Formats: sequence, C-alpha cells, structure tokens
Amino acid sequence: MLLEDGIVIALMSAGFFMVAMYMLAQLRRDTSIVDIAWGLGFVLIGIGLCLQLDGSNPIFRLTQVLVTIWGLRLFTHILFRKAGKPEDWRYQNWRKDWGKTHWWRSFLQVFMLQGFFMVLIASPMIAAWAAEDTSIAAISYVGAAVWFVGFYFEAVGDYQLNRFLRDKKIAAEAKGKKKKGKKKQPEFMTEGLWRLTRHPNYFGEVTQWWGLWLVVLPTTYGLQAVISPLLITFLLLKVSGIPMLEKKWENNKEFKKYKKKTNAFFPAPPKKK
Repeated sequence: MLLEDGIVIALMSAGFFMVAMYMLAQLRRDTSIVDIAWGLGFVLIGIGLCLQLDGSNPIFRLTQVLVTIWGLRLFTHILFRKAGKPEDWRYQNWRKDWGKTHWWRSFLQVFMLQGFFMVLIASPMIAAWAAEDTSIAAISYVGAAVWFVGFYFEAVGDYQLNRFLRDKKIAAEAKGKKKKGKKKQPEFMTEGLWRLTRHPNYFGEVTQWWGLWLVVLPTTYGLQAVISPLLITFLLLKVSGIPMLEKKWENNKEFKKYKKKTNAFFPAPPKKK
C-alpha cells in the first residue's frame, strides 16, 4: 500500500461526504449541520480505506475500530443535542456577516476546510492502512489504553453536561413554582469530571488522538501521523475550542472563581483558595 493512495482515498471520501452535507445544509438553511457530520466523516473515511484494503491488516483494523467508536458516539451525541434547535449562533453570525457571499464562503471556509482538517486528523488511520509491517506492537496496546482514558473523559464529560443542562432547563421552567430559599441553579457545570477540569470532553478528545498516534507509531508512516494529535490539540486549545467557549463567560464573576481553582485542560484536584 502507498501512503499517497491512502491520502487520495481519504480526500475523496471526505470530499464527497462534505459536498453532500453542504447541499443538505443549503436545503435546511442550517450550516451547523457540519458539526453533526464531523464524527461521521471519520467513520466514512475508515470505510473508504477498508474497501480498498489489500489483505489482512491488524493495526489498521484496531485503529479503524477505535475511530469508528469515537466517531459514532460523537455523531449521535451532537445529533440528539441539536435535535429541534435552530442554526447555531456562530453560523448565524457568519450568515449575517457574509450576506450574498454566504453560499460559496460556507462551502469553502466551513465544509471544505473541515473536510481537509478531517483528512489530516485521520492520518493515524491512513498511516495504519499504508503500513508495511501491520502487526500490533506493545506500544500500540499502550496507545489503545490511552485512547480508552480519553474516551472515558469525553463520553462521561458530555453525559454529565447533558444531564446538567437538562436539569437546568427543568429548573428554569419550574422557576415560578420554586419555594423561597431553595438553592439557586448554577449557570455552568462544575461537578463530576468538570470539577477536575473545565473541559473534560476536550481533554478526552485530544487524549484519544494522542492514543491513536501511539497505536500507529511503530508503523512505516507512524511518525508522520503526529500531525493528527498536534492539529487537534492546537484547534481545541487555541482556536475553536476552549477560547471560543470561555469567551461567553469571561465577565461572569462565578466563572472567574471557577477558573481560578480549576485547570482549563489537564485534570487535577481543585486548587485551594
């Protein structure tokens, strides 16, 4: 297998999928469909590579299984979270700012750009597919263990946040019926894994991709696949992840207190005041 062939297969899989998602977004006037599509896109890249697999390849199978579990969980999580809701505020702002150019700018700057990032981040799968030595090394098992730690933080963190948001919504609807003196519902999540880190789901996401890189590290192109965890780490810590979410709470007094005692990313016991 040639690495170049794997890249072409991944680009075609992501490209066709993102074009289809763009057309659906245009019909529904909802660009935030791209968020739902993100995890599923990796699953389809894995399927595209699998259909072109020549012979047995245990390291690719392991990588594909882990990526598929991650992608399907993320896909269903965002799908149910978005069900019945309008276009996300970020995309609404772009729709307003871009005006008549929105149709092509959303295609290039949202769907095609995310499709390109998808291929880069999927590089551990591509490296495993193109590997000459396809056996599973000891460090690959270490990588799988790291992946499971990340999966736990992301899945449990998302579950705890969803439960908090559900309870918050119920409390808001019943506000008029509350008795005086009842404890005020907090504005943001600070319990469970969120007590150890302000973003357990992002920590889990990043950890999973570092784990996947360790899985394929012993393979022919394993070292080059480091672009995957490096890119996802940069995007979530410096661009579209933590900075964008925390901007919403930057002037909130309670969040400032939470921020002082809780790490932004790496889990750790709360700092003493």
